Amino acid sequence: MKRMIRPLSVWMLLAVSLLAWQSASAQELPDFTVLVEEAAPGVVNISTTRTVQSREAPFQGFGGQELPEIFRHFFGDRFPAPPGGQAPGRPEERQSLGSGFIISDEGYILTNAHVVDGADEILVRLNDRRELQAELVGSDERTDVALLKVDAEDLPPLKLGDSDTLRVGEWVAAIGSPFGFDYSVTAGIISAIDRTLPRDAYVPFIQTDVAINPGNSGGPLFNLDGEVIGINSQIFTRSGGFMGLSFAIPINVAMDVADQLRDDGQVRRGWLGVMIQPVSRDLAESFGMESPSGALIADLDPEGPAARDGLQAGDVILEVDGSRVHDSSTLPRLIGRTAPGSDVALELMRDGERRQLTITVGDWPDAERATASRPQESRQDRLGISVGELERAEREQIGIEGGVRVREVDPSGAAAAAGIRPGDILVSIDHQAVNDSDQLVEMVGELPADRAVPVRLFRDGRSMFVALRLSAE
Repeated sequence: MKRMIRPLSVWMLLAVSLLAWQSASAQELPDFTVLVEEAAPGVVNISTTRTVQSREAPFQGFGGQELPEIFRHFFGDRFPAPPGGQAPGRPEERQSLGSGFIISDEGYILTNAHVVDGADEILVRLNDRRELQAELVGSDERTDVALLKVDAEDLPPLKLGDSDTLRVGEWVAAIGSPFGFDYSVTAGIISAIDRTLPRDAYVPFIQTDVAINPGNSGGPLFNLDGEVIGINSQIFTRSGGFMGLSFAIPINVAMDVADQLRDDGQVRRGWLGVMIQPVSRDLAESFGMESPSGALIADLDPEGPAARDGLQAGDVILEVDGSRVHDSSTLPRLIGRTAPGSDVALELMRDGERRQLTITVGDWPDAERATASRPQESRQDRLGISVGELERAEREQIGIEGGVRVREVDPSGAAAAAGIRPGDILVSIDHQAVNDSDQLVEMVGELPADRAVPVRLFRDGRSMFVALRLSAE
């Protein structure tokens, strides 16, 4: 006779299996307790104070009497100014909070440049509740790194890791002071590496899903070995709070900046003197490339290293000293970390052929140079545009010998499809210079159909390329 399993036994078996699964899952998850205990003493809270002149006059009521702040909510600024005109703005004291971490027992501390920007006083609070006045050694806005110095003993510096060896999916943890809540710990994984953010071309950011909020800025990002591998710097948000996208400055980048600030008081980075843009699929075809990659030189500073050593507008830089330039955002990083005065070997695409060129990298100028431009008419029906001649003064101001100004663009024409707009200055088509409107007509008549060709133009004072494709007639 078969022995029947009772229902209670089935439930017991399921419960045992569930407990075993939970135990195995728990063993696979990282334990951050030891990391936090060892690393927390090296993390600091940073508070800054700065005095600013209020832009607004004190809120005045009738007769020049200052009204309580609550009335501003209802009445705005509709009350008249006091007799004699608007009262001067009043000095206001503003405070901000951030985080940082100790990198040496000599008292050096790393944080974000934006945490201490414009501060009149910087106060550092340690894990043991000591409060110390900090000196700003230096800061670099381009990488958002600042180096502080405090005078104290028994400081616990953190271990620094190697951010060049990071892999997507690694567990990481952050310690900081979000919204002033000191020594808050959050954890997650590395979501991506080498991220480029707007206006931050020199930092290959580490993207994580670690919860970061205001006050975390400048705090450390740790790997599972308790080593600092980044400085928490920015978040992507539509609400002002954490939305799952956090960005950290790689520690290797930050330490290079910190070393220069400590030793020289300033940061030097390589400079080519070029304006670059991405290579689209159509532009890649027009340049004879198999796939879109590299950085396209749209314009050059005539006094820069690139122009001096033979680079040209229209060149596509593919490699720098053997390192591949995946896209236009890669080039500033590779050149920026090159010491000024050093030679770099470039591999580039020019006129459909790969070429090698050696460039001596320059030093980033104190003031960025900018090329400025200001916006008898001829019609080019095959492109769908009307163009006009440029005055000599306009050409000299831009630094070109020829070119024509686009006056009108047919929305259904080939020029509009390529992204050409009214006001653009056409400089070259298919690597041939456009000298005047008559020559443009001849050039366009000889252009091939159903093949993308590069068009160089000036827009808002900047040079750029677009890919033009004419339909078969």
